[in-house]
Amino acid sequence: MQPLWLCWTLWVLPLASPGAALTGEQLLGSLLRQLQLREVPTLDRADMEELVIPTHVRAQYVALLQRSHGDCSRGKRFSQSFREVAGRFLASEASTHLLVFGMEQRLPPNSELVQAVLRLFQEPVPKAALHRHGRLSPRSAWARVTVEWLRVRDDGSNRTSLIDSRLVSVHESGWKAFDVTEAVNFWQQLSRPRQPLLLQVSVQREHLGPLASGAHKLVRFASQGAPAGLGEPQLELHTLDLGDYGAQGDCDPEAPMTEGTRCCRQEMYIDLQGMKWAENWVLEPPGFLAYECVGTCRQPPEALAFKWPFLGPRQCIASETDSLPMIVSIKEGGRTRPQVVSLPNMRVQKCSCASDGALVPRRLQP
Repeated sequence: MQPLWLCWTLWVLPLASPGAALTGEQLLGSLLRQLQLREVPTLDRADMEELVIPTHVRAQYVALLQRSHGDCSRGKRFSQSFREVAGRFLASEASTHLLVFGMEQRLPPNSELVQAVLRLFQEPVPKAALHRHGRLSPRSAWARVTVEWLRVRDDGSNRTSLIDSRLVSVHESGWKAFDVTEAVNFWQQLSRPRQPLLLQVSVQREHLGPLASGAHKLVRFASQGAPAGLGEPQLELHTLDLGDYGAQGDCDPEAPMTEGTRCCRQEMYIDLQGMKWAENWVLEPPGFLAYECVGTCRQPPEALAFKWPFLGPRQCIASETDSLPMIVSIKEGGRTRPQVVSLPNMRVQKCSCASDGALVPRRLQP
């Protein structure tokens, strides 16, 4: 048997702007490249008045959001603190409801939100109501439930953002779960202190056309007036205590940043609504948590630096990133339509210390 020789091969790791915060210009450049555009499209209010986001576009966007949340929370499920918040329904229309959650002191200080889950209890449909709708086909026995975050702006106007959407059967009953992590993140960043979390829940037909039935009207969720509190809408908040789980790499929001602060991930919210170029172009999301890597890294002893002069100083950089799903307006042939895009490397998931050169062991055949 021939021996294997262990050799050391130098790999140079390019660190362009290591740890630098994401800027609006960088975000715009990534979006233009993804859409293969040279400049921001010219869209006005008239283009948006009749624009409707189809169900399949919403579903695609929600799927990308859920995939992103799954990547963020993977490996953290066994070390969470758990809080439950009761909400109340305020009916606005037959198929649309407003959920209000009081959030004051619900999120522990110095904690990381891992996941927020909205649980709604679907009530069983009375047999008489099913009989009045006649025999339902397999296609017409489903309804789409959509959850949106409702933001009340300072000027009194409202803005909704799509959070989650799923199909439910009119023949089922019981608890239904919706991932509303993004909504709580929005609330943390944009809401005024003591302002409640507002979630808009709508039930709609899944299929349109002359043969579509009104079976979606049979889907009802229990309200706060349920007997003995059973079936009340619930908001589950899963968090990590950063004091106990500092290995997550997030900065302590209560501690001031100093020159001696160790490398960590700091919250940084990108407000797309505040960017002129995004107006009428970016439909979802209204903003996002991008995070940035800040702080210092421990440097190797001078003896090692002298031995390996090609290694630059260790810096706090983003070692893991995630993509950002978006719904944007596309104008083609005089018509405007929505399109889902995914921009890579927009959210920092993990910060690490690294040099601009590294020795990587590699096995080679002699």
